[in-house]
Amino acid sequence: MITVDPSSPTPPFEQLRAQFVDAVASGELVAGERLPTVRRLADDLGVAPGTVARAYRELEAAGVIETRGRAGSFVTLDRDPIRQQAQRAAAAFVEQIRSLGLDADEALQIAAAALRAQA
Repeated sequence: MITVDPSSPTPPFEQLRAQFVDAVASGELVAGERLPTVRRLADDLGVAPGTVARAYRELEAAGVIETRGRAGSFVTLDRDPIRQQAQRAAAAFVEQIRSLGLDADEALQIAAAALRAQA
């Protein structure tokens, strides 16, 4: 979960940027996953939209996220076309699992079982 600590000496946009990088690195956010809109995240966190917009700009410049016009901002896909397809499939899987109300541990168990069954 992304948060902002107003008492931190680290500027809020940098807190957001670092937390998004960590979430992508840990797999909490997966390639192809859509990010909240600037306005919605700003409202949720109680910060100015410009703070979120700056964090998103820096993440995009670093290649962590990409903005697709009106479609929104997404975690960047890998440059390898095969990995891109796998990442899209994983993002679709996550979306389906969330809509079913299953937790991450159960989803991983289901995916692992399906992979073992195909081997």
